[in-house]
Parts: sequence; structure tokens; C-alpha cells
Amino acid sequence: MFYKDERLALFIDGSNLYAAAKSLGFDIDYKLLRQEFVRRGKLLRAFYYTALLENDEYSPIRPLVDWLHYNGFNMRTKPAKEYTDSQGRRKVKGNMDIELTVDAMELADHVDHVVLFSGDGDFRPLIESLQRKGVRVSVVSTIRSQPPMIADELRRQADNFIELDELRDVIGRPPRDPMPERQPVAAEQD
Repeated sequence: MFYKDERLALFIDGSNLYAAAKSLGFDIDYKLLRQEFVRRGKLLRAFYYTALLENDEYSPIRPLVDWLHYNGFNMRTKPAKEYTDSQGRRKVKGNMDIELTVDAMELADHVDHVVLFSGDGDFRPLIESLQRKGVRVSVVSTIRSQPPMIADELRRQADNFIELDELRDVIGRPPRDPMPERQPVAAEQD
């Protein structure tokens, strides 16, 4: 439930939202996502959190980060840490929970409604704290994936749960057509 005159802030846990949308079989169109919440209230800020692998020559997330930065999103990034687990597998760690929490608490006195795009149960104390300050909190994630992408305690704590799958037609990127096969072009003879 949204009110047209309420001040909104979006907090997007990038990797969590990506995984939830992927589990449902669609990609997010962030321009449409922003437009949807501008329509629902007075959008003050839209934050996007992600860790980046700095040592890779090409990061697949870099174009998205750059696009978001130039299109009205407040970007919060930090270098991801790489390590090798006990089985010798390469792992990447880049948790942005603290950064998201600090930003949400700093903005709490200036907003009426926070929309958290994450299913991470670690955010339950943040939601509790925001609610004690009089801020309403909606959580966007999914229970339709196997397993569900939202922690039950997070969904119970939120004032409102928004099923990501129900936003598919509003914020989903249209599926791309497969590349048409190119016919070889015969060289012209002089």
C-alpha cells in the first residue's frame, strides 16, 4: 500500500534482487522500476548496492553500474573479496548489508516509506528500527521460487510484502529475440 504524498526511498540489494529475478526467469528493467515507484509516491532516493571485482579486466556488472549511476540511482559499491574455500573452489564475497543499513538509518528522518529489495533475513533488525522511527517498510522479493528467496522473519516484520513475480509485467525487461542468422553477403565483382 502506497500513498501519493509519501516520501519514498528505494534500497536495492543488487545481488539479492538479481538472484530473485533470475530464479523467476526474468531480468529487471531499472528504468521501469524507478518509474513505477515515482508513480507510487514522491521518490527521494533510489540506492543500489553491489560489490565489484576490481581485478577482472571486464566486469559484467560494470555497464549496469555505470547506467544506473547516470540515470538517477545512488550507487554504493565496494571491491569484492576473492578467496579459495576449503574444497579449493574460488569464491567471491561482497556483502553490502552494513552500507545499506547505515544509509537507511541516516535517511529515516526524511522519508515516510522505505522499499527494500532484498530477501535477506539479516535486514529484520533494520526494519524493526525503521518502524520504531515511524517509517513504513515494504519488502520486495519472492516466495514463488524454489526455495523462496525471502526469509520468513523478514516478510513477517515488513509492513508490506511485494511479490517480485507480480511486478514482472511492470518492471521486467522484455525477453530478447534470439539473434537472427546472418546470411553471408557476396562480395561485389568489379
